[in-house]
Amino acid sequence: MDDVKLERPTRSLRVFAIVEAIAGSDLPMTVVDLVESTGLPKATLHRQCNVLEREGYIRQDINGRGYVIGHSMRRLANLTLAATADQTFRHGILTAVSQDIGETCNIVLPLGVEMFYSDRVETKWPLRHQLPIGTNVPVHCTASGKLYLSSLPEEQCEKLVSVLKLEKYTDNTLRDPDALLAAVAKIRKDKVGVDDEEFVDGMVAVAVPINDSKGRMVAALAFHAPSVRMNLQKARTYLPILRKATEALSIAD
Repeated sequence: MDDVKLERPTRSLRVFAIVEAIAGSDLPMTVVDLVESTGLPKATLHRQCNVLEREGYIRQDINGRGYVIGHSMRRLANLTLAATADQTFRHGILTAVSQDIGETCNIVLPLGVEMFYSDRVETKWPLRHQLPIGTNVPVHCTASGKLYLSSLPEEQCEKLVSVLKLEKYTDNTLRDPDALLAAVAKIRKDKVGVDDEEFVDGMVAVAVPINDSKGRMVAALAFHAPSVRMNLQKARTYLPILRKATEALSIAD
């Protein structure tokens, strides 16, 4: 904590102080942590956290060790990112990447146990796979989804995978938890999410992380292509283009 104590937030701003503290922490935050971080009384925090949890803006960590951001807050954050003045800038980068690679490129954000397509530039090829902005896709069989799983602490990732419904989409979909965790471990090592016709027959995809100022993944930059036009090995040759773009897309304070 800084030596200078922050002024206590006004009543209307208390919820923002709580959510900001939880979102900015690398670990789940207990009520005691929040008292120290926000300066709010313990009774007030209990009351406000109960409301925020009921509405889905925060939730108990999977281990029950404190509060983390909930699905309602993630959706709000995703919609906010999609509507900011930086949208034109981001879309311009996506357009350049799509032109360099010649395939459809996307910015994909985590949303609970799914991934949310927040921006997209289509390939000019007539043969393409349609996954429009606003589409939600599963985490267990998509390049961006498995990349997101790899960004989680290992214990949290394992517990999440253990409760996921590993629905079959193609013959290549990983439905065995151990096989999925092994694939995620490889992704955690090289920071590249891959989809080898696991979500859609005849489609391959790769994804790289877009990080915040603390190095945490907040989104993914991905592209996909029909397998008749590109295999996974060729798709990986475009990783330098993707990584260069994420340097500009990464979120700073």
